[in-house]
Amino acid sequence: MKFTLVIALLFTAPAFAQTKESDLKPGAIVKDCPTCPELVVVPPGEYMMGSAPEMPDVDVGRGETPQVKMKIPRAVLMGRFELTFGQYKEFVQATGYQTAKKACRVWDNEFVDKADATWENPYQPQRPLAEHPVNCVSWNDAQAYIAWLGKKTGKAYRLPSTAEWEYAARAGTTTSRFWGDSPDDACDYANTYDISAKEKHPFSWTFSPCKDGYAEQAPVGKFKPNAFGLYDMIGNVWEWMADCYAGSHQGRPRDGRAWNWEGGCEARETRGGGWMSASERNRIAWPGKDPAERKLNYFGFRIARDLDSVQRP
Repeated sequence: MKFTLVIALLFTAPAFAQTKESDLKPGAIVKDCPTCPELVVVPPGEYMMGSAPEMPDVDVGRGETPQVKMKIPRAVLMGRFELTFGQYKEFVQATGYQTAKKACRVWDNEFVDKADATWENPYQPQRPLAEHPVNCVSWNDAQAYIAWLGKKTGKAYRLPSTAEWEYAARAGTTTSRFWGDSPDDACDYANTYDISAKEKHPFSWTFSPCKDGYAEQAPVGKFKPNAFGLYDMIGNVWEWMADCYAGSHQGRPRDGRAWNWEGGCEARETRGGGWMSASERNRIAWPGKDPAERKLNYFGFRIARDLDSVQRP
């Protein structure tokens, strides 16, 4: 399954109001305001969610297998990039939002929860740049940003469902990563734990035997996109999903909806791996499991919304 990316369509408010989004072609880019995240039209389709048992590095304990057939019935708008520090800063400055007083986990010669680590001071070697993915944000913080952006633009944003995200990350491929099965080729496509990172942070786990030039996070969009025109779907920062963590695909809605339980859930799912993750975790199908209030300086998010969506009052 191959898709041809079309020329980006950056809409001003008047032009956008006259354009029916459902008529846009796959790969078209929508921007709901001058500083809003860019969104890419991801087409509908079907795929096998999870990993086949014979695929490399399958983690049976995480419920990657058996696979289930998943249908994404309608096109969806998916964040072209992970949400940036600059975009999140605009939200905080506009609202005065204060996150829950919970420490953020960082690497400081060991993985430790730091009370003074925040999205503004995430214990990276340099203060975050506007183009860096925001981190040290919880699932709850992501929801606060999404609600604010919806009020600002009148659009109904959300986190992607796990099924939508995996479909979008695969972009028609069936391999462990959208570029293939091997982590050795990661440095053209993703900011993962590679030689550049290992030289500075000699963790004991597996790494990609290549150099991408970044010892920690990279600005968004520095690597090759997948066939849907989405960047950093593997690596850089882990991304919060809309779903509860299930530990299995059995029973999951087969139409791409988020899988959540009445009364809430103990943990939310994360996907995509990060700059410091072992190579076997920097795969499309590997699911993270974390409480909604947890903050880590290698966790961020990207947004999604339905086409022609309108925020309810």
